[in-house]
Formats: sequence, C-alpha cells, structure tokens
Amino acid sequence: MVSKSLASSAKSSSKHNSIKDFKKDELLGLYQEMLLIRRFEEKAGQLYGMGLIAGFCHLYIGQEAIASGMRFTMIDGDKVITTYRDHGHMIAVGSDPKKIMAELLGRRDGSSKGKGGSMHLFDLEKHFYGGHGIVGASVPIGAGLAFADKYKGTNNVTYCYFGDGAAHQGQVYEAFNMAKLWNLPVLFIIENNHYAMGTSVSRSSSIDELHKRGIGFNIPGVKINGMDIFDVIKDGQKCVDYVRSGNGPMIIEMDTYRYRGHSMSDPATYRSKEEVNCKKDLDPIDTLRGNILQNSVASESEIKKIDDEIKNQVNEIVEFAKNSPEPDESELLTEIYN
Repeated sequence: MVSKSLASSAKSSSKHNSIKDFKKDELLGLYQEMLLIRRFEEKAGQLYGMGLIAGFCHLYIGQEAIASGMRFTMIDGDKVITTYRDHGHMIAVGSDPKKIMAELLGRRDGSSKGKGGSMHLFDLEKHFYGGHGIVGASVPIGAGLAFADKYKGTNNVTYCYFGDGAAHQGQVYEAFNMAKLWNLPVLFIIENNHYAMGTSVSRSSSIDELHKRGIGFNIPGVKINGMDIFDVIKDGQKCVDYVRSGNGPMIIEMDTYRYRGHSMSDPATYRSKEEVNCKKDLDPIDTLRGNILQNSVASESEIKKIDDEIKNQVNEIVEFAKNSPEPDESELLTEIYN
C-alpha cells in the first residue's frame, strides 16, 4: 500500500519482497522471535493474575509482526522509542528477556533495577529508549533522538512508535512540525489496533486514515498491513530507506489488532466475540507458520522443536525473575536528578 511516488523516490535496498526472498534461518528467526514475544506476554498475563506483577501491564499479543518486522529493517545504531505497550519492542531489539521479566516483577536484576516496571523499560546498549507512560510522550522525545543523529551526522533512523489514541495528542503535532521543519530522520509509526483504551477509532477520529495526519506538515504517510510480517518488512523497508536517504520524517500507519484488553484491568467487553474471532483468523504468527510450512521452508517437526524451545526458554525467564532479589531500599535515592 505504499504510494507509487514514495516507492519510486525511495532507494530501497530490500530484496525481501516475498517469502522466497528470505533465507531459511531468517524466516525461522522471525518465527522464533514473534513466538517468544507471544509466549512472554502470555506468561506476563498469568503472573499479573497471580499478583507477582504490580501496577499497569499492557500486552502486545497480536501486534508481534510490527516489532519483529521493523527490527528486520534496522541497522546498527538505529533507535527505538515506544509507548507503555513496550515488552515486545524491547525483546525485538535484542534485549535480554530475563531482565525484562525481572523488571516487570520489580526485581533488582531488572533492566531498570526493578524501579521502572512494565511501562518504563529501557536499554541504552540496544538503543531502546522506553517505555513511556504518558500518552504521546514518545513522539517529541523520538524527534529529539533523531535531531541528535542529524546533529552528529550519522546515517541512523529513529523508529518512533505510538498508538491510534496518542495520534490525537497535541504534542504529537508539535513534534511533526519540528521534525519536518528540520527534516529529521525519524519514522513515526502508528500502531493502529483500532481501540484507544475502549474507544474505537471511528468514534474518536474525524478522519480514520491516520497515515494522512502529516499532510498539513508536508510529511508523507502510508498504511501497511501490520498483521503480515512480509508486508511489514517489504513496505516498511521502503519507508526506512526514504527517511535514511535524507528526505525527512515519514508516517507509517500499521493496521493491526490486539487480542487482549487495553491493559490487564480491561475486560474488553466493548468488542463482540464475532469481531475478535474474525481477527484471530489474521493472527500474524499463525500466518507466518502457515507460510513456512506451505512453502516447505521447514517441516512440522522443526516448527514443533522451536515451539518447545520457546516454552522452555520462557520457563527459564520466569524462574530467573522470581529468583532475583527485590531492590535494596537505598535504590530509592539513586538515579534521581534535580
């Protein structure tokens, strides 16, 4: 769904236009990563129900193709910043999932020493800048990260994620204006899962084509099927190349769906069972698994082996987090800036 003008102007280096263009290890790696995110999130949901995770917890179940697919388009030094639905993104950039789970449980070995929790993950080494609880906060900060890269003269792009609800925030448009004014290398990625908490896009937006929100700032935008990892990689790469080539910011609207509520406290009764069941037919992990098997990339036994390995890995992740001690009280006074 990338426009012809954009496709022609982007100097695409991607050779991954169909499943046949991927190597076996690439496809199985994508499947493994997406499945890890799914199983990690399912386990996080269980631990929350057991009272081992406190505060808010927003699961990424259903949106895995976006984080994994866009990670595939990144080069060393590219940055990622996102919202409070951040576990999947942090796993995708290569952070240690044991430290992520420990952070969710508020333990000393967590990525933020147990002081950030689910909504405030961070990994400077992997260029992952959060994890932000304030709706829309990732957007101006993402523009700032991109400004730093332009100032330093690097060839890096900032991948700035936010949701359809955040797309209505005023600070988002201030950031759009500044990003285009200075032609910053930032990719604004709207993960449109169709519900801002419990309010559908059709009820909260006068225009539901969110990728067009940058028209007033002369920022091009496209809509991509976020439920298919091949579409995410193929069309996403063109957008990344456009930004990396010095053309300034761009907006991607990833059309996706979350299978759980907005947070663990949301029963999601505003959605009909028919709607959810229909969307489950588009499950990005099932779709990738089906493509791998149908194209004889791997056998059922190879897929089953990956499934078992991920199950064991998640069990190890949980045990690590549970056995990690709680932070010392002295940690309350560290990393505080006046």
